[in-house]
Amino acid sequence: MYTIETQTSFDSAHFLAEYQGKCGNIHGHRWTVKVIARGENLDQETAQTRGMLMDFSQLKEALRTMGDQLDHVFIIEKNTMAEDTLQCLKRDGFKMVEVPFRPTAENFAKWFFDRLTEQGYSLQSVIVYETPNNCATYSLE
Repeated sequence: MYTIETQTSFDSAHFLAEYQGKCGNIHGHRWTVKVIARGENLDQETAQTRGMLMDFSQLKEALRTMGDQLDHVFIIEKNTMAEDTLQCLKRDGFKMVEVPFRPTAENFAKWFFDRLTEQGYSLQSVIVYETPNNCATYSLE
């Protein structure tokens, strides 16, 4: 089995609704997302990617595009903030991204995995770091 890895980083804020502790408050992270793609065979037919599992630049670009959508935004779990609070933040020009899940590293690992898989990438795992010391992994096994 061959694997290749690439990663991207982005900065954003979030909070964990109903969490009893520091993470229940708005706080930021320098998120790092590492993707490990896998495959049994290397391309032998296409001149551009002969001898490669896949073109690193395409995987890097797909991952970077996803990370850019979350860079310097306030990530909010849908239906966890009062509507008038959201309207005030929008009125004051804050960029927000609502997600249908609690914005944890675990959920983001699956979110990145699923979206990249939908784009046709064969992945082994996605690792999401909230801090340099804390990460979560979503994998096939």
